[in-house]
Amino acid sequence: MFLLFGFGTKRQHLGAGQTRTCPRCHNTTQWARIRESKQFTLFFVPVARWNRRQFEECGICGTAVEV
Repeated sequence: MFLLFGFGTKRQHLGAGQTRTCPRCHNTTQWARIRESKQFTLFFVPVARWNRRQFEECGICGTAVEV
């Protein structure tokens, strides 16, 4: 019997976020809004997802802030 499964993190880009000043690199820029979740797949079909969260990410240094 052949069983193909996977485990990983899925990131989905939701569009532009707010314009804010980054606490790490101190640049003011448009941040990107992202949704991230852990998932388990079976034969490339998502079976279960958990730890869903939304955050905004700095486009320059990659620092993330939960929304």
